[in-house]
Amino acid sequence: MRRISKLTRVAVGVASLALAATACGGTSSDNGGSGGGDKGDKGLAIAYDIGGKGDQSFNDAAFAGLEKAKKEFGYQTDDVEPTEGETDADKEQRLASLARQGYNPVIGVGFAYGPAMKAVAQKYPQVTFGIVDSVVEGKNVASLVFAEEQASYLAGVAAAKATKTNTVGFVGGVDIPLIHKFEAGYKQGVQDTSGGKVKVISQYLTQTAEEGGFSSPDKGKAAAEGQIEKKADVVYQAAGLSGQGVIEAAAKAKVWAIGVDSDQYKQAALSAYKDYILTSALKDVGGAVYALAKSVHDGKPLTGTQTFDLKEGGVGLSESNPEYAKIPGLADAVNKAKEGIIDGSIKVKTE
Repeated sequence: MRRISKLTRVAVGVASLALAATACGGTSSDNGGSGGGDKGDKGLAIAYDIGGKGDQSFNDAAFAGLEKAKKEFGYQTDDVEPTEGETDADKEQRLASLARQGYNPVIGVGFAYGPAMKAVAQKYPQVTFGIVDSVVEGKNVASLVFAEEQASYLAGVAAAKATKTNTVGFVGGVDIPLIHKFEAGYKQGVQDTSGGKVKVISQYLTQTAEEGGFSSPDKGKAAAEGQIEKKADVVYQAAGLSGQGVIEAAAKAKVWAIGVDSDQYKQAALSAYKDYILTSALKDVGGAVYALAKSVHDGKPLTGTQTFDLKEGGVGLSESNPEYAKIPGLADAVNKAKEGIIDGSIKVKTE
């Protein structure tokens, strides 16, 4: 299988496209389809992760990439929601259905699609498949992975500069290696910036995704409230839909929240809390979705591991909130950290 370690720069702004479209339903698909999925004449289809469309974060970023591809290439698209308590067999059936209908590429949004993707890709060798946040071996599979720890390091730098209590928080959705990357980078950014003077309180909402760690705003809210009671005045969340509860709790207490994946300051559904969203650790899921769609459209499908990092523009930190620029030393510290990560003088931990 052809391996590609880096992807040509994609537009970081894709993940923060206006998400008014997220309030709408997915585009409809023609279940008649094209038979065996080999023609691939319908264009892009995505299958959402837990939390589905409307999470104002991970899944919505993927939808933004789909919308960009749809507008640019003028083809039919589809986006399909997960079901509660579904199995790998359910995911496999969903991906296979999209392939049979003629969609190409077909993208599973989230590591949970790993086993299903591996099985289905072998059955539809003429269809290009993509998976976000996981590596799946296959000649026709593109694994779209990110340096989340790098964006999280920048979030940690911002938190260390913004805190007045010298206590900040981290809320992870599920206790898994992927989310450990967010925590590790954040903690390192906080400690490097503060010289160890700022304390980081960490909490994971659940041990498994099935318990609702990525889909329960109430759990996120409760966790953030607990950290705020312990004097945390900046709380960073990597918790999908559950992160909305973290942001709500921070706004209610008038402390800072740090968003994730999309620029959550700009999300319409979070507008009531935007004044308290200091920044967001960006992860250009939309750009990755679009890049894979474009490669298939151009007749040169990407395969293998595609890594989106800070140097390539695949991750970053938002600056949308005007208050970001007003905190003494914050912007300069973040910019210095960016330079260090890109030139290699700062090595960010992943665990």
